[in-house]
Amino acid sequence: MSKDSSVRQRCFGIAAAALALAWTMPAGAGTLETVKQRGTLACGVSEGLNGFSDKDAQGKWSGFDVDFCRALAAAVLGDPQKVSFTPLSASERFNALKAAKVDLLSRNSTWTLGREAELGLAFAGITYHDGQGFLVKRSLRVDGALALDKAKICVEAGTTSQFNLGDFFRANSLTYEEKVYPGAAEAFAAFESGQCDVLTRDQSALYGERLRLAKPAEAMVLPDVISKEPLGPVVRSDDFAWFTVVKWVNFALINAEELGISASNIEEALKSQKPDVRRFTGVEGGFGKALGLDPDWAVKAVRATGSYAEIYERNLGTSSKLAIPRSLNQLWNMGGVLYAPPLR
Repeated sequence: MSKDSSVRQRCFGIAAAALALAWTMPAGAGTLETVKQRGTLACGVSEGLNGFSDKDAQGKWSGFDVDFCRALAAAVLGDPQKVSFTPLSASERFNALKAAKVDLLSRNSTWTLGREAELGLAFAGITYHDGQGFLVKRSLRVDGALALDKAKICVEAGTTSQFNLGDFFRANSLTYEEKVYPGAAEAFAAFESGQCDVLTRDQSALYGERLRLAKPAEAMVLPDVISKEPLGPVVRSDDFAWFTVVKWVNFALINAEELGISASNIEEALKSQKPDVRRFTGVEGGFGKALGLDPDWAVKAVRATGSYAEIYERNLGTSSKLAIPRSLNQLWNMGGVLYAPPLR
């Protein structure tokens, strides 16, 4: 055997051994194992957004995005309280995720091509179908976005809202005065103090911002939606196993609503003989093991926070102070576009 052949054989043997090792590694290697060993989930959230991520005087976080983190912690760690929340501005959120300062973002972030392809991130589905809108002073006496010609508009720098704003006005041959601020808090303060007539960002956020005004009745959210803003949890793209876990916790909450499973009837669901419910509860299917989780991972998530419907209504819907109609965020069979692959 030649020396070259011997070297090639050794290299092939090393490569084969490495491949075999990779195949025998647990499915949850990487972020999932790190979270389990740490004992807490590190979740990046917004700095404070009504209905999505609020911190009260006692330091307790609540909201739609917060509840998703709690559901994930319950599925992975068995305890929805084992979460540490890191408030992040729009400008720092993606760098914090890339630097592994957090395990995921659950922070009203829009899914775009650029953010995945250029930043090396992955969106694990859509939790809220949103669109950009406008909060305006009633004193402007406008009833639609096309009446905003020559308006002074406050917007947060470096966001999809800033880019969409320019696109909308150019496409409709309108002019405006852009007032750019480094963060959402600064943009809101400028709007409230009268430095601009209009505040633009995701429409869901505007409902919350309106309630923060000293005189909410003096402002209104216009009905116009000028963009698609699919919001959802974000992870690093180099850990497919973790991406899969986050994605399927999201899908489980949606499927729970479709199957009629809620926090209040989860014990009855555990006794069900329906095949799709038995797969959901982990009695059949073995999907928990495939994810690197306990068989009842989906049950733990729903027991902690409720189904998607319960999370939505509690934080954003008719049971909340925001009272945002579900609209697109209804299930696909109820007139909306909310759709999750089946657990099978």
